[in-house]
Amino acid sequence: MDMIDLLQKKKRGERLSREEIAYFVQGVTDGSIPDYQISAFTMAVCLRGMDEEETANLTYFMAQSGDTVDLSGIRGVVADKHSTGGVGDTTTLVLVPMVAACGVKVAKMSGRGLGHTGGTLDKLESIPGLRVDFTPQEMVDLVNRHGAAIVGQTGDLVPADKRLYAIRDVTATVDSVALIASSVMSKKLASGAEAIVLDVKTGSGAFMKETEAAFRLARAMVDIGERLGRRVTAIVTDMDQPLGNAIGNGLDVREAIGVLSGQERESPLFSVCMLLAKQIMLAAGKASTPEEAEAKLQKALDTGAALDKFREIIAAQGGDTRVIENPDSLIKARRVEPILAQADGYVCHMDAEAIGRAAQLLGAGRSRAEDTVDHSVGILMQKRVGEPVKAGEPLALFYVNEEKNLDQARELFTRAVHLGEARVERPLVYGLVTANGEERLI
Repeated sequence: MDMIDLLQKKKRGERLSREEIAYFVQGVTDGSIPDYQISAFTMAVCLRGMDEEETANLTYFMAQSGDTVDLSGIRGVVADKHSTGGVGDTTTLVLVPMVAACGVKVAKMSGRGLGHTGGTLDKLESIPGLRVDFTPQEMVDLVNRHGAAIVGQTGDLVPADKRLYAIRDVTATVDSVALIASSVMSKKLASGAEAIVLDVKTGSGAFMKETEAAFRLARAMVDIGERLGRRVTAIVTDMDQPLGNAIGNGLDVREAIGVLSGQERESPLFSVCMLLAKQIMLAAGKASTPEEAEAKLQKALDTGAALDKFREIIAAQGGDTRVIENPDSLIKARRVEPILAQADGYVCHMDAEAIGRAAQLLGAGRSRAEDTVDHSVGILMQKRVGEPVKAGEPLALFYVNEEKNLDQARELFTRAVHLGEARVERPLVYGLVTANGEERLI
């Protein structure tokens, strides 16, 4: 088999066989295919696309390109949740204890933040003493004992995707639905979960800026799951403004504790968490209808079982559980600076990506993978799209330790929040995609 032949076929828009895709992934993994041919391949896929079978085959062989996590030692259906990334997205810290308190087993492998998007591991590590570096067997033991674990990726998972993504990132070939879907789903397959719920973001703070593109990605990932024996549901949600009010790490954990303890039940963050959690309950067989799932989840929240489960997860991973009773202890920034509105009006638009970049400049995120984060800094939103504001009222609070990027962060945030004369409303959820089709809500 010859890589030139594969490139010629895909350049003509022809379908690649299972064997040809296996050959390509093997060459990506072992280094026998050079970067310039990989970049030619990714550009051909961007321009010509891949059909559903090609995309599923690419996903399968990438998932098999390195270590895989064996979760067969966990009793019961194991669930996982994945978000395509956004700003103020603390859903994992809320919904994992919610569903675990209802008996769902959750083995969650999470990542770190990069650029404008936050990372679950960074948020968790704002809790003193908490560990996220566990072996696969330790993760299995944690889930069996406590019902859930939220850990970092272990071993050499999906090395083909690591190399492929690094090349896509510098060749303008990131935005292919087939390549995005196979990248996400190969990691989910290698991580071992049987039931997967996907939160596909759309809007200014999301990777998929356009709603129709988000639905195409959702359909592609659900189709991959069905073809490869996984129960997959995708929900398309809004990321045209931060989901939660907190954008940071310690701030995010404090907000998650607030939701679990009943202080934030009217928030968009809680609404999305409940929607995702219901789908996990259904996929894991812990409820037979959405109404039954919601009733069980609400009971776990009202009785304190969900908050207790979060406390248990923190303790099991070595963290200081006193943060549950005193979440303000996580907020150690030297000062708080309000960002004030310059005029009366309504908040009519936000650039969520720019707001995430502002938090990154304060030290809450990374520009490069090797950067460190400051867990105590970030942004706390005071207004959302559609809300009225008076001149001199705070739009947000900046939690600051260092001055060096403050002016740039302030300017970026100010340009990101637009005021108008009329009230506008943003949808929160656009629709649901399952193996049976899609349900549009907007």
